[in-house]
Amino acid sequence: MSYGEYAGATPAADQGEQALRAEMIRIGQLMHQRNYVTATDGNLSVRLDAGRFLVTPSGLSKGYMRPEQLVVIDWDARPLPSENGSPPHLAPSSEILLHLEAYRQRPDIRAVVHAHPLHTIVLSMAGVSPMACPLPEVVVTLGVIATAEYATPASPEGATVIRDLIRQHDAIVLQRHGSVTVGGSLFDAYLKLEKLENGAEITYKLRTLGGSLPFPPGALDKLIDKREKMGLLRPGEREAIRRAVGQG
Repeated sequence: MSYGEYAGATPAADQGEQALRAEMIRIGQLMHQRNYVTATDGNLSVRLDAGRFLVTPSGLSKGYMRPEQLVVIDWDARPLPSENGSPPHLAPSSEILLHLEAYRQRPDIRAVVHAHPLHTIVLSMAGVSPMACPLPEVVVTLGVIATAEYATPASPEGATVIRDLIRQHDAIVLQRHGSVTVGGSLFDAYLKLEKLENGAEITYKLRTLGGSLPFPPGALDKLIDKREKMGLLRPGEREAIRRAVGQG
């Protein structure tokens, strides 16, 4: 079970292309409204079937896209005909290689969201782990949040630095660049972005106060137990979470 399914999100496999286009537009608007992206930053994608993906186009604000501007591509990032035809003069997002790599490594995921959340980026530039002051709900829903090595934005390096990490993590921080979250639906991946940035903002504010109190004895294991009961805990993740939080 994914976090989004637990939270009531509709799996992408159960939605048609038109419904997915509408959902992608709405999530792009939410990302823009919540300052998770600025200007033409960020990109979204969702798996339509075994060989096709619906993606946001390059050069457009995520807050002002229209459904017919979204692009359908194949595994080689080539635009394909779709129910809406092929949008003229629009190309897939420049970060699409990162998205395709996530799908290659994770056949279970249906959607990828790349954003530029402010506090997440600030912490990455300061060398502060997103697990420095983890919230209970972050431990339960996201487990360990990994941080990738720096990669030049919109280059093949982006796919390379997330290749190994994405196999075991649903949320990854891109140094100086933002975040990648994945899930069973667009809404699932977006909810993980909200969790990530909320935790980063709280961590940032706690650092200005000098840090936070550690979890009480036994509290972290109870959270990990809850993650396991939700069907989210991966093999070996209990120890990984304890190490990330400094209790391993």
